[in-house]
Amino acid sequence: MEEKIQQIKFKNFTWTNIIQAKGKEIEYLRENFDFHPLDLEDCLSPAQRPKLDEYTHYLFMILTFPFYEVKNREIIASEIDFFIGPNYLVTLTDGRLTSLINLFRQCQVNDFLREKYLSGGVMQLLYEILNKLQIYCYPMLDHISHDIDKLEKAIFSGYEKKMVKEILIIKRNIVNFRKIMQGHKNVIKKLIGKSNKYFIPQESIIYFTNIIEQTKEIWDILESQKETIEALHNTNESLISFRLNDIIKILTIISVTLLPITLVASIFGMSLTFSMPLINHPYGFWIVIEIMIIIMLFLILFFKKKKWL
Repeated sequence: MEEKIQQIKFKNFTWTNIIQAKGKEIEYLRENFDFHPLDLEDCLSPAQRPKLDEYTHYLFMILTFPFYEVKNREIIASEIDFFIGPNYLVTLTDGRLTSLINLFRQCQVNDFLREKYLSGGVMQLLYEILNKLQIYCYPMLDHISHDIDKLEKAIFSGYEKKMVKEILIIKRNIVNFRKIMQGHKNVIKKLIGKSNKYFIPQESIIYFTNIIEQTKEIWDILESQKETIEALHNTNESLISFRLNDIIKILTIISVTLLPITLVASIFGMSLTFSMPLINHPYGFWIVIEIMIIIMLFLILFFKKKKWL
């Protein structure tokens, strides 16, 4: 329990960070803080969407941030729950977001960083956490852009069939990223709207306005990536369809070319009582072969004249 519940006390301010909260950790919050039972229940179950709830003495906020799962090559949502009070901040996380964990550990061991991030109060610390979590998003966006560039080169190098799975993986990650980030702007706007709270200083609004601007920037990048991957998807499907049509056309031409040859072979392969032409001719076999070749050449020339080949 001591490992999951960690605290930093600085002057009259306390930052409590809880990793992978379960029954004992929730019971600790119930005993030491006057939080609403519904909020504590929300901390145990994955949230469906970001939100901000207001109470007389604290704010409860849920946000999700992207986490890249290397094994499945998938971007998934990692939830953070915030209890924001006048002289405390409680964060609950699943332990995936290293930027939050690193910030907490740095503040534990570094007096300068503890002074820098905690001396400004709860809203200053909250801003630093959100800012670092958003900055953490940019390398993932760069990685997606890099994957799109590689994908584009592979598509136009003749590997369009192999790229179908890659396109779907990237599209899934972009969709997941958008779902994770889409509620941030409204929640932060609601938070700014709570500036009437006595523990939210007016000067902190400009900092959270910057968070909103970063959210818009991330959303614009995702929108651009979404349009690009959809265009590449359509291009890839067109290339596959074109090649498939090309193959079907070639097979059709081969079938049409062989059809009259097969007919000639079938006629001369009949076992009839009357004498067939060229049957007793000393060069009958080679004459029939020549007839077949002439028919093939005629059809090939005909197809070329029609620009079917």
